[in-house]
Amino acid sequence: MPPIDQWVAFEPLAGSPVAIAALLLAALYLRGAIWMWRHGRRWAIARTASFLIGCALIFAVTTFGVNRLATESITALVFQQITLLTVVPPLLIAGSPGRLLLRSTPHTGLGRLVLRAAHAGLRSPFWSAALHPVVAIVTAMLLYPVLYLTDAISVVMRVPFGHDALLFVVLVLGVVAATPLWSSDPLPRVPSFAARFVDIAVEIQIHAVFGLILLRTSTPLFSAYANPAGGHDPILDQAIAGALVWTYAELPLFVVLIVCLSRWRAREVRTSRQRQKVEDAELDSYNEYLASLSRGRNRS
Repeated sequence: MPPIDQWVAFEPLAGSPVAIAALLLAALYLRGAIWMWRHGRRWAIARTASFLIGCALIFAVTTFGVNRLATESITALVFQQITLLTVVPPLLIAGSPGRLLLRSTPHTGLGRLVLRAAHAGLRSPFWSAALHPVVAIVTAMLLYPVLYLTDAISVVMRVPFGHDALLFVVLVLGVVAATPLWSSDPLPRVPSFAARFVDIAVEIQIHAVFGLILLRTSTPLFSAYANPAGGHDPILDQAIAGALVWTYAELPLFVVLIVCLSRWRAREVRTSRQRQKVEDAELDSYNEYLASLSRGRNRS
């Protein structure tokens, strides 16, 4: 694996267009947050910080030395992919960009068109289908076992701008897959907690199997990385990538699993209390009815 100083070296000329997109997103979000604060409307600083940290991570993994090393080290590429697929999306989604868009966009001029597009998206069958829990499972399959174990990743990395396109696709699919699990914004589809639990459990298994294959395989799996320019051991590089999948990629999934289970339990407790209140009210009403009957017999 390349030395750590090469990973953190700032190389703006080696940056991806995704890094520019991250700066643009951060600027647009800050504009909306500042507009809310100037007009005396509440907008949580924690949400703002979460979104900006997500944008900063996008910029870092697509601009620093790791972006250049991703063309010669599978560990660097997997690190980029895990960050954009599983670490960044929850941070962006926790910032509630959709809610900020609806609250801070003016209702005149261009703002009206933006709001119409946003409301159309909420009613769109396409986005409703895209937010189905199965999409997250399919995304994990395509971006790990299918992309890597067929060595399609070597083809992608050899195509001009293939690396940049891969980073963009990974980020978009990561956000789409994570939205039903993390979002508190209005959505065209809200999956059940049972569906979310199954989704997370399957994704964890996909990561575990893929990471184990990388760790245990004693021959190079990827032709584009079989003879690295840096002269490092491709088998060791491959094994380290597998260790990243087992640890770095799994941790966010375990976090969202805990969050999902806690929210599920909280909803069940709330529903149980509401049901108990209704049953208690019905019982009180019935007891009052029996008491009125008893008073009637006593009068007679």
